Amino acid sequence: MSRLAVSKTYKLYIGGKFVRSESGRAMERLDKQGRFIANSCHASRKDLRDAVKAARTAFDDWRGRTPYNRAQVLYRAAEMLEARSSEFESLLSREAGLGRDAARTEVQAAVDRLVYYCGWADKFGALFGSVNPVSAAYFDFSVPEPMGVVGVVADEGTALIGLVSQVAPVIVSGNACVAVASDKYPLTALELGEVLATSDLPGGAVNLLTGQKAELVPHMARHMDVNAMDYRDEALDREIIELGTENLKRLRLGRKRPRAWWLSERAQGPEQIEAFVETKTVWHPIGA
Repeated sequence: MSRLAVSKTYKLYIGGKFVRSESGRAMERLDKQGRFIANSCHASRKDLRDAVKAARTAFDDWRGRTPYNRAQVLYRAAEMLEARSSEFESLLSREAGLGRDAARTEVQAAVDRLVYYCGWADKFGALFGSVNPVSAAYFDFSVPEPMGVVGVVADEGTALIGLVSQVAPVIVSGNACVAVASDKYPLTALELGEVLATSDLPGGAVNLLTGQKAELVPHMARHMDVNAMDYRDEALDREIIELGTENLKRLRLGRKRPRAWWLSERAQGPEQIEAFVETKTVWHPIGA
């Protein structure tokens, strides 16, 4: 007996929930042979505002977690990604056109990168902080703290490992994140959202939008409640710089990277965490 296939519509991941775009727009996603894979929602400016609001709401909870707990959550995400590795490999093959071995390599690299950053959760503070020598009757400490809401724009060079490599160092320090998925590979990004939704991550700590970068990124750059952005494409650099100056966003701009670069160790390191923390200095009287 034949049956009708159930086509999937990948929804936006906002505030820990999977929601359709308020505009009602959706896009068909096809493989390299032009065959239908699934539908994905086309996020609007309103969806971006909702995602930023959800991230700001989640920020206090997430930054208040202990480094040990944040490490546990990232490790849980790695566990869930590995448990669903066959699904991700199949999707990478269809959406990104990767062969079986290449898809498996990318999924394994993404799992390893999550584990790598969970190991930094309780260590980066000691690396970037200090007890400052002062000639007075008080202690002087410099401590790295999360910036707030960080906008991440996925690199177009890879479907999974690039997005994981951008999001993980942002959230491990306690930041909340609004990520705009790759124009070419949105389905893999939203599949990652399903992993995060089952990883004890508080709703809103990571939000994932699909649509068109040219439409969403300028709105992200001008949004007054987005504190920083990570953008790896020269196409909109000038516009982002001009719009980002309105609230003195920290902007991390760069060029697109090939998939091989994201798979290498050059794409990871404590400096990726440092890019989105602020060093705050406080003093405390001796004996008080």
